[in-house]
Amino acid sequence: MKTIIEPFRIKTVEPIRMTTLEERQALLAEVGWNLFGLHSDDVMIDLLTDSGTSAMSAEQWAAVMRGDESYAGSPSFYRFEAAVRKLMPFRHIIPTHQGRAAEAILFSIVGGAGKLIPSNTHFDTTRGNIEATGATAIDLVIAEANDPDNLHPFKGNVDLARLETLLERQGAAVPIVMLTVTNNAGGGQPVSLANIRAVAEIAHRHGKPLVIDACRFAENAYFIKCRERGQGSRSVTDIVRDMFAVADGMTMSAKKDAFANIGGWLATNDDVLAAAARNRLILTEGFPTYGGLAGRDLDAIAVGLGEIVDEQYLRYRLRTNEYIGERLFALGVPIVRPVGGHAVFVDARRFLPHIPPLQYPGQALAIALYEFGGIRSCEIGTVMFGRKPDGTEAEAPMDLVRLAMPRRVYTQSHADYLIEVFEELLVARAALRGLRISWQPERLRHFTARFAPLAQGAPRGQ
Repeated sequence: MKTIIEPFRIKTVEPIRMTTLEERQALLAEVGWNLFGLHSDDVMIDLLTDSGTSAMSAEQWAAVMRGDESYAGSPSFYRFEAAVRKLMPFRHIIPTHQGRAAEAILFSIVGGAGKLIPSNTHFDTTRGNIEATGATAIDLVIAEANDPDNLHPFKGNVDLARLETLLERQGAAVPIVMLTVTNNAGGGQPVSLANIRAVAEIAHRHGKPLVIDACRFAENAYFIKCRERGQGSRSVTDIVRDMFAVADGMTMSAKKDAFANIGGWLATNDDVLAAAARNRLILTEGFPTYGGLAGRDLDAIAVGLGEIVDEQYLRYRLRTNEYIGERLFALGVPIVRPVGGHAVFVDARRFLPHIPPLQYPGQALAIALYEFGGIRSCEIGTVMFGRKPDGTEAEAPMDLVRLAMPRRVYTQSHADYLIEVFEELLVARAALRGLRISWQPERLRHFTARFAPLAQGAPRGQ
């Protein structure tokens, strides 16, 4: 059949409050035009993130009831550990309350002033945790990733020549090599199995461990199955195992590809690193067999890891975003192509060519989506990545708006409504204004910064 139906039934629902245009305009002013400041009750369709927003299954809720809350040695931990190791064969698996906690622990050990941490593209919290130690995050994604119209099937790939050059020239400053799957900041784009293996080979030849930022590992594996030569007949589970077989460690937010509302982990084959990480964990998260999580959360993750590699689900998941992307592209809305696994990324810089990057076209478009339709999205551009560690401002490579689809939450009618809102925005876009930042924190400013709309036709930087 042409129609790919949701491979699940809906058992529990919650109401959506339908807001008016006037209500939304007032709310935007109250929160300083930062969508993170909105109450979720005031959002009709929430596409801010796919992190922690999944609908858990009946089996996960049943597992919640089986959770054991013993402080040390809970059976919930051992079920969690076994579920992780079934897919990712690491010696040490250290639970944390979410992915950024795993990053913070890792970089507190391997980071520091003068250190360089390369990846394809570091996402916001990863970059923030690296820079907080005084280290520098370096992005080495292939050139095709910065061309929204390029149909390269693996736009998350690392530029191998640039990685080789970095390690040859500055290898003494590089403690680890990282790789993000899928590459969120670049449009949810996958990394090929061949590229993962090549990155590992280069890193290991230079004596560097490879650590995978694995939040959306199952989506990446399904892209490999669909797009990479010689992988089509293989199971997603086997592809996942191959992805991690060449790695030395991983960080993970279980709030993405484990259907969990909270949780994550750090895994490694390095005994010394693991000992240091567990010591740090006890100081900041909790005992190593719960790591800041309740036993019920560990059990929910264990079940979710079995569900996420279901290929019928993954087919539906990727097709949902493809459907939205195809409809938007047909309307003339510029998007990043091919469509990513967890989100559709709209090219705000091209959608709003009259707003220069330093007037934040991505933020302007995200605000308009909420104002016109009650849809919350996320800017991935000059607000998120434009401020440098020394405080200077620069344009990001792209100004995007991410429409991140929570897993098992919305239906096709919600997608069709989203497309209708874009039809309205296409008519009104010439009147949309840029913004200036009226207040910002030192790091990760997109979460809490406040904005003010510029007057129509205001010069850059006003």
